[in-house]
Order: sequence, then structure tokens, then C-alpha cells
Amino acid sequence: MRGERRRGGREARAAARAAGAAEPVIQPRRRIPTYDLLDDAALDRLEAHADWILDEIGIEIRGDEEAVELFRVAGARVEGERVRFDPGLARSLCATAPAEFAMHGRDDRHTVTVGGDHVVFSPAYGSPFVSDLDGGRRYATLEDFENLVKLTYASPWLQHSGGTVCEPVDVPVNKRHLDMVYAHLRWSTKPFMGGVTSPERAEDSIAMARIAFGAERLEEHCVIQGNINVNSPLVFDDVMTGALKAYARANQGNVISPFIIGGAMGPVTQPALIAQAHAETMVGIGLAQLVRPGSPVVYGSFLTTMDLKSGAPTFGTPEAVLATYAMGQLSRRLGLPLRCGGHYTASKVADAQAMLESADAMGASIFAGANFVHQAAGWLEGGLVTGYEKFVMDAEHLGMLTRRMQGLVVDDDSLAADGYREAGPGVAHLGTAHTLAHFEHANFDSMLVDTNSFEQWTEDGGRDMGQRANELWKRMLADYEPPDIDAAVDAELRAFMAERKGAVADAWY
Repeated sequence: MRGERRRGGREARAAARAAGAAEPVIQPRRRIPTYDLLDDAALDRLEAHADWILDEIGIEIRGDEEAVELFRVAGARVEGERVRFDPGLARSLCATAPAEFAMHGRDDRHTVTVGGDHVVFSPAYGSPFVSDLDGGRRYATLEDFENLVKLTYASPWLQHSGGTVCEPVDVPVNKRHLDMVYAHLRWSTKPFMGGVTSPERAEDSIAMARIAFGAERLEEHCVIQGNINVNSPLVFDDVMTGALKAYARANQGNVISPFIIGGAMGPVTQPALIAQAHAETMVGIGLAQLVRPGSPVVYGSFLTTMDLKSGAPTFGTPEAVLATYAMGQLSRRLGLPLRCGGHYTASKVADAQAMLESADAMGASIFAGANFVHQAAGWLEGGLVTGYEKFVMDAEHLGMLTRRMQGLVVDDDSLAADGYREAGPGVAHLGTAHTLAHFEHANFDSMLVDTNSFEQWTEDGGRDMGQRANELWKRMLADYEPPDIDAAVDAELRAFMAERKGAVADAWY
């Protein structure tokens, strides 16, 4: 009977947490120290090398004369598309970027702070495939996209709805950004990312945000972001700079994220990659500030390694972890919010390799001081796949990390003197008033971890975590309750989409 009572209580609490209606945001605040890997001399050397790269090698800005001219007027040396910066110039252009900013959700309960000791978790981004135990690996559809938005909305551990949580390949390439932005606005009330695959798609995303939030609100508050990838090594193309400028002009957010694989998009040695990433990120931040001083930005970091025998990217490696720590220190020197990666893995399924690599990559982000953690739930196969089971496993780990970041509070209540007085020597504390007052929330109560006896686990079906995760995401979707939306706003969003889709023919590449 004791086993039955314990299991029933846990299942009741799990069912409550899996309910579809989103809870008020649980935004972690880091109460534990960050890890400083490098001393000041090493950091000075990295910053000096970033300046050297920008001064001697420079960065190419392809196809965007406006961006090149903005840098020229700001003092950069321009030769065609090559832009070079005197030492210290790129850093000075970042000075107007805010150290922290609020990102507003459609429901005020889901407004978050980006920067300081605040942490925001965002799900996987950009995968053309999804997978689950029932259907296996397959091309993602709009239904999958909507499912993942709903799961993110229902999870208390994800504060941000993400962007392209998967690529809905059943919708034309030139129109799917409209459906994705609508899904974020309709099926969630958490902050989100818009399209970046062309300046026009960025403008469409901002226009839809204006419909949902009101044009005046966007002038004062950040509600949408662009995820801006640098074409490393040392190139920005007009697609990324065009999208960046659109978000900055609208006073909306930009997450500047070089994606550098050592040996491919930069040298094989991590210090060189760190300096290169620092240089590239400062240029992107500087451009946003030249377009609109004070527009919100996030200093991004996505450095990893590759298998030098096969050329395949690798994740959660010791080298990548060390680079993450160093990037955290460089971002703190600039005084800007830090974006790091989340539950990265090269594994094809949610197995031991996936969790080993994911836990190492995510742990590095937490201790590096990340404020915005992208790819925090669902990532598989080097980002090619968003996995349903992996998604809820990762989200559960985020709950554990949220608890860890709270640290320890040492006070009269936590020292439990009354409990010792009541129990005395040799008596278990299970029945003391202190235990009864704290038992429900004293420890993180996982929905997926099984702590039953072997006999009870066998009686329950002998399911592994993947099978339990399969059941959990299905229950979360079955229990999902859509948030309210003003009928007039919804109609205007749909009309905007219909007009924009009707204006151009379908394009599938």
C-alpha cells in the first residue's frame, strides 16, 4: 500500500504539471557563481586577437551597401565589401546596447528579463526533421511545428516560445514564416522569434507582431527577436544583415550568433575560434546599434568541434565546453546578455550518448553565465532533428537546473532545529512537523525519473525513460488548452497572412 500511495501522489503531481494551460512564468535567476576559466591576461590576449582579426583581416559584408556605409561613417576602413576596424572601434560600437531588457509575452505573466542574473530557456531551432518513437524520423510538418509550440507553452521550464522550432516543409518556403509566426502568436503567449531568411520575411514577422501587440507597444518594448547567424568565417551576407536591420529599426531584438566549427569555419584551436567569434559578434552588435542605438541585442556563442577524421560536427566535447566558459567571460567584459547553446548532441536518438553530450553542453552554458539558452529542448542529430521524447526529457532537465540555480538558503527554517527537537536521537524524521510542512517541495519532483523498486517498475510495464517521455508529450498535447486571443486580432492576423500569401506564387526552394 505504501508503494501505491507514493505512486499515486507522484502521478497526481505529474498530471497537474503536465496540464495544458500555461503557468505563470518560472524564470530562473542564477544564485550560484559563474565559472571563470581564464585570468585577465588571457582575456586581454583574446580581446587583442579579436581586434587584430578585425584590423588586419577584416570582415566581408556582402550585398549590403547600406551596412557597409554605416560602418564607414562610424570610422571603419572600407575596400569594396571588406570592412576593417581599428583596435577598439568594434567594441565602442557596442556601447549603446542595453545590459538587460524585458521581452514581453502576449500574456504579461510570460514577460521575461534578458540579462543580469536572469535566465531564459528556448527550445530547438531550425531542424527539417522531427522524430518520435511511433513515427520515427520524418520531415517536419506544420502540425509538428504547432505541436512543439504547444508543448513549449505548456512547459513551466521554457520561458520563450522559440523561433523555427522545426522547419514545416509541407508549407512553401516563401510563405511558411507567416504560419510559424501565427502559430507562436495563436498557440502561445510566450516571447518568440520571427523570420530571418529574408529581410521581407523579417518585416512580415514584425508586422504580425504589431497586429498582435499594437504598433505603439513595439516602439517601447521588445516582443520579437531575430536569430542572426554569421556566415563564418568572417562574412555577413545581405540576408542576415537585412533581417538584423529590420528588427533593430523596429526596436526589436537581435541574437547575434556565430556558428563556428573548429577546422571548418575557423582554425582548429579553440583560442583562435573564441577570438574570431568575439570579433564577429561585436560587428553584428555594432551594426544593430548603428541602425538604432539602444536596440536590444544578445551576445551569441555557438562554438563546437568536429571529428577531424570524418568532418562531422561534434557536440558536448571538452573543447567546446571550455570555449563556452571563455565566451561567457568575454560577454561579461562587454556587459551584454549572453546566449549559449543548450542540449546539444550528435546522437540520432535520445540515448545515453544524447544525454551525456547534452548534459555537458547545457551545464557549460549555465556555469558560463548564459542569460538566453537557445536549443534547450529537443535537439538531436546535430540539429537536423527535433525529437518529441528528447524535448520533454530536456525540459525536465531544465527544471532540475532551475532548482540548482536557486542555490542553498541557510536560515533557521532550513536548519530545522525544531525537527531535531521533535525527533530526538535514533528517530526517523519522516513524521516530524518540519518534514510534513516541507515534503512536497523540498526536492525536485521529476515527472520522468523512476525511483520505484524493481518489482513496482516491472509491474508498471518495465518502461524506460524514452517510453515514459513518449507518454508524457502525448498527455501534454491531449491536455493542452489554447490561450485566449482577441477575435478581431486573430481575424486581422489571418487576413494579413492571406494577403501576403496571395501576392506571390509558391516557392519550394
